[in-house]
Amino acid sequence: MTAGNGMTISEKILTEKAGKNVCAGEIVVADLDLMMFHDGTFHLVTEAWNDIQNSRVENPDDVVMVIDHSAPPPTEGAANLHNQLRDFAGNHGIKLYDSGEGICHQLIPEQGHVVPGDLVVGADSHTVTYGGINAFSTGVGATDMAAAVHTGKLWFKVPETIRINLTGSLSGGVFSKDLILWLAGELTADGATYKTLEFGGDGLETMSVPARFTVANMAIELGGKAGIMEPDRKVLDWVEEHSNQQPNPVEPDPDADYDQVIDLEMSRLVPMVSAPHEVDNVSEVTDLEHTGIDQAFIGTCTNGRLEDLEEAAKIADGNQVADNVRLIVAAASRNIYREATREGYLDALVSSGASVIAPGCGPCLGTHNGIPGDDETVISTANRNFKGRMGNESAGIYLGSPATVMASAIEGRVTDPRNYV
Repeated sequence: MTAGNGMTISEKILTEKAGKNVCAGEIVVADLDLMMFHDGTFHLVTEAWNDIQNSRVENPDDVVMVIDHSAPPPTEGAANLHNQLRDFAGNHGIKLYDSGEGICHQLIPEQGHVVPGDLVVGADSHTVTYGGINAFSTGVGATDMAAAVHTGKLWFKVPETIRINLTGSLSGGVFSKDLILWLAGELTADGATYKTLEFGGDGLETMSVPARFTVANMAIELGGKAGIMEPDRKVLDWVEEHSNQQPNPVEPDPDADYDQVIDLEMSRLVPMVSAPHEVDNVSEVTDLEHTGIDQAFIGTCTNGRLEDLEEAAKIADGNQVADNVRLIVAAASRNIYREATREGYLDALVSSGASVIAPGCGPCLGTHNGIPGDDETVISTANRNFKGRMGNESAGIYLGSPATVMASAIEGRVTDPRNYV
């Protein structure tokens, strides 16, 4: 532990939103900048909402709803639920992103709803994604979400912080997904429980903003309450391009008090794979290269962004998916889908044998468009590989970078992407 009187990024943001100085361990009530929920949690939020007397939306402009988990709807029940979301959004003046527009954790930053320094909650655990652009964002339960929408405020326990100092840069064939998988193996799935993972250092400056979203997205897989990146010029330029809101970038104090400090030289990292059925069951890809696969999936809120599709397309170009493998691809948003089409990435993937589906969550959580068969093996760019995660409890799910997944789809087995990059 480092000792000092300074503040971490989390403490500074919660100090600003609570209107008083705070430190780790305190319970505070803070003003929220944004609240989000989707079709996967809507029924739970509205159940809690209906229990609130004289319920109303305090700040409709600060609430966003997204239809992404079962989009397009695979069942009659899902279709009717989507209509309920549309009615709720219309009745309360809430912004709704409808089926096919993309995954919530891509749309929220892409459409400019969050900027550095914001305090954000979502009825989804991967709301931590927005920490990639220096926001304190975290997932909450349905009851807390209903209360937040009603009041525009929420209570927080100020988290302790684990600092990750990044130096150097990633080697060829190694990506931000490999970085966060390595960290999951080091800290384990509960090593950061109710703590913030705060990333900084010269190495962070070598990472693109989409790559930072990948890392922040998986902070929850280590138990993290939030995953926050220090801001830099890349972040501010990206935010200026996507939002008309004023950013309030937050740096930690030099003498901030950290629960733990991890120094990571990024050039040391190699491609990593998480094996069934826990995210922290991590190995170097070379240790698993004889593992055959039946299905590969590139997409999700973790790795469905343009640079992910680009990397997969580079490997796909001139190669064919193995005869015994199904490759499914889903862009994280409609905008990414269109740009990937213009750049030729989707054509390269389809030509290699991929099936491209609508932007959305689908296969990641097993609602449709790619549920594996009994005892099949899948390699995916998703964030979770729990038993039954993709809709079949007897299937085994491996996690890797888009490059690792694409190379594996070509070979028909878990494959080191450095053979192709």
